[in-house]
Amino acid sequence: MVSTIAIVVVIGAFVLLGARHYRRVMRAGCCGADADPAVKKVRVADRDLRHYPYQKEIDVEGMTCANCVATVQNALNGLDGVYAKVDLSQKRATVRMRAELPDQLLRSAVVGSGYAVKSIHAKRRVAVAA
Repeated sequence: MVSTIAIVVVIGAFVLLGARHYRRVMRAGCCGADADPAVKKVRVADRDLRHYPYQKEIDVEGMTCANCVATVQNALNGLDGVYAKVDLSQKRATVRMRAELPDQLLRSAVVGSGYAVKSIHAKRRVAVAA
């Protein structure tokens, strides 16, 4: 009898904690986008596309909101010589590079930010105007 009461109390505690967590997540929105602090964007100092002659497209899985986009974009823009833009509707990151970087480095940056890479496609070298 006592063991049954103890089990019911433990299960009740788990249910309460789970409900409290669920309520907090629902209030914060997708990926915590409405919660503080929001993901702060990494700004690339040089945004002149002529300085980035190499380009790759990365298909990213798992992004669902603007907060996800900012997280992936920050991970890529944190790499030296990279200027990346992420499109949520296409679930794709366009990565421009000063020097061609290996796919594994780009994949590691995205995976390290918590998302999966479906594929990486190299684009033709972008002509640089003089």
